Amino acid sequence: MWYRGREMRPLFFFAALAALASTPSAGLATEDYPSRPVRIIVPVSPGGITDIVARVAADYMTARSGQPVVVENRTGAGGNIGVEAVVRAAPDGTTLGLASTSQIAINPFTGTHMGFDPLKELVPVAPIAEAPQFLIVNARLPAKTLTEFIAYAKQNPGKLNYVSLGPGSTMSLASDQFVRLARVDIVPVQYRGTAPGITDLVAGNVQMISIGIAPVLGFVQSGSLRVLAAGAAKRLPYLPDVPTAAEAGLPGYEMSTWFALFAPQGTPRAIVDRLNGFMRELVADPAAVKRLDDLHIDPMSMSADEFAAFVRSEAVKWERIIRQAGVKPQ
Repeated sequence: MWYRGREMRPLFFFAALAALASTPSAGLATEDYPSRPVRIIVPVSPGGITDIVARVAADYMTARSGQPVVVENRTGAGGNIGVEAVVRAAPDGTTLGLASTSQIAINPFTGTHMGFDPLKELVPVAPIAEAPQFLIVNARLPAKTLTEFIAYAKQNPGKLNYVSLGPGSTMSLASDQFVRLARVDIVPVQYRGTAPGITDLVAGNVQMISIGIAPVLGFVQSGSLRVLAAGAAKRLPYLPDVPTAAEAGLPGYEMSTWFALFAPQGTPRAIVDRLNGFMRELVADPAAVKRLDDLHIDPMSMSADEFAAFVRSEAVKWERIIRQAGVKPQ
């Protein structure tokens, strides 16, 4: 059994995928793991959600194990530099990676010069949390609901814009998926970062964004921006009045970014299972869950085998979305 957010669901997976979860290594004493300091490499800059989730995990592991667990940020190349550092690390449990959907399930299909394959050279250890995408518009638009916004966009083809961070970003792919499903003509405007895109959205220079709620929540609460729908399977406890996309009239739009722990391929299965146990305890711990809630992200919990299957299914999904969007590897 596994749960995303706070809902239990069954997950069926092929036995062949279990190999992704690592191979056992005989003779290694892992009962006292970790017996040495551990570092968690984060492939993005400090301060973002990925980095904060990594620090929540590091703090929890330090408290549970008594060993220092530190976060090391290694940025560059869309996250590939940090992920490659994990791929090349010794598979002994002392170097781990905290990565998101972008680095694991999207980058392999948008870049041709990675030099490694995270889907083959990393062990999926455990998910920790996910951030659903929200369809958000400037509140000065006449559309009050998702259905009304779709109708408004169809009445104004090519006249509306959405925030893009480039053709391979989660935000842009999610927006492009919305445009295809809704069959509307909304033009992407590319920004060098999320903050300037949000600034232009609030100013009305662009009209739509697909994003996790945390960076825009203040503008939503002030009335500058309007949330039309959540790309989640069910309503979320922190925004109970926001319908899911399916409830709002756009079935099939379920988009989220997940944050998870990975290890180098070859890490002993006993270490993988112990790490998985730490993360499953974390998302059941009230203090840790509150830190996730404060970020408006939902805890996730799966066994290592379940998570390996989930990662594979996510790669299939995002590869399809990337191809439909016409994104060419660079």
